[in-house]
Amino acid sequence: MKTKPIVPWMGGKRRLVSQLAKKMPEHECYVELFAGGAALFFMRDQQSKVEVINDLNGELVNLYRVVQHHLEEFVRQFKWALVSRQMFDWLKNANTDLMTDIQRAARFYYLQHTAFGAKCFGQNFGTATTARPVNLLRIEEQLSEAHLRLSGVTVEHLSWDACLMKYDRPHSFMYADPPYWKLAGYGVDFGLDQYEKMAELMKTCKSKVMLSINDHPDMRNTFDGLNIDTAEIKYTVGNSTASRSVKQELIIMNY
Repeated sequence: MKTKPIVPWMGGKRRLVSQLAKKMPEHECYVELFAGGAALFFMRDQQSKVEVINDLNGELVNLYRVVQHHLEEFVRQFKWALVSRQMFDWLKNANTDLMTDIQRAARFYYLQHTAFGAKCFGQNFGTATTARPVNLLRIEEQLSEAHLRLSGVTVEHLSWDACLMKYDRPHSFMYADPPYWKLAGYGVDFGLDQYEKMAELMKTCKSKVMLSINDHPDMRNTFDGLNIDTAEIKYTVGNSTASRSVKQELIIMNY
């Protein structure tokens, strides 16, 4: 069942889904090691027998679990909400310690939909002259399909390598969409050693693994020896012409 991702996400793969889906092998267990906005999970045509989405971002994982199990109460949080800079700042600075999981999920959802560039760290209120802001009155309608799509899906909160090892089987297919190399805005420290570990595990694990990453000489060198293909994608964050140009992405597979 094809549906839309729940939240916009920096580095999301909505525009690459058709190219990625064509390269997916036969499998029984589908695992996303860096779920993020989970564009491939939501937008591909077919479901897998077993599905797992994983992310280290606890707020994102909480959102998926709340939409999966508590959609009605989640929607109720937006009854009096408005899209405004003042509400954005209030929620951004709010103390989440005393919030329920549902309140935290609503806060995170609101901030992701109203932040410039879909950043989850260093957020600023986003405005645009070419698109309308999120319609908070249609949240239930927009999330009903995602609620059904998440039914029976395992939502994990693990490091990427712990998740890979936990579900590593010959019948598993794993998609990895780690932070772009040498690009800021993800709010996580992801060094070259992590990519090197990923390359090593891709060469030794039982699962079939597909990785997408920005085309950089360091990445080509790190994943040398694996099947490296390319795809074009247009980056949209930023006002400069250079930031909006079509650039090349690497799609790396161990099969």
